[in-house]
Amino acid sequence: MTHVILRSDRLRLLPLSDEHMDLEYLLDTDPEVMRYVGGPALDRTVVERSHARRMELGRQRDGLGFWVGFAGDLFVGLLMLPPAHGPDQPDDPGVADLGYRLARPAWGAGYGREAVRLLLTHAFGSVGMRAVIAQTRSDNDRSRRLLEAVGMTHVRDFQSLDAAPGAPLDSEYRLSNKEWRTKPVG
Repeated sequence: MTHVILRSDRLRLLPLSDEHMDLEYLLDTDPEVMRYVGGPALDRTVVERSHARRMELGRQRDGLGFWVGFAGDLFVGLLMLPPAHGPDQPDDPGVADLGYRLARPAWGAGYGREAVRLLLTHAFGSVGMRAVIAQTRSDNDRSRRLLEAVGMTHVRDFQSLDAAPGAPLDSEYRLSNKEWRTKPVG
């Protein structure tokens, strides 16, 4: 199950691999895409380090990791479901960290919501995670609306330990396996 392709009617999520570096570079250097995640990468070396870290996180738990999304030939973005990690996240093997970074041509078409539903179905239905969290900046209204639309609950606002001084708070959302099985998801 380590590297599975996830599909919906419109989307195909392929496991992240070294052949996707150029797509990661396009995302990570786009100022609008990176507006709420620390700003654009300054050069390819930074993106290569991020890619290596993603690949390593993707090997830590069977079934979890990173995917690149496509709708036909359209590159939709980078979809993330690694084990929870980082200074502001639980050290719990039953919790995954949901994330997404969508390419601008894919904005506003519902691909983000569709991809997140695929990831949640995979996390709970295939991998058997106990919970999934997602963190976004508190001023990222589109991301917050997406997380709420798929049934995630806001649990806290906090100042990230690695945030720049004066940065907006982060917001954390959570969905348990039990909630996923019983809540209608938008």
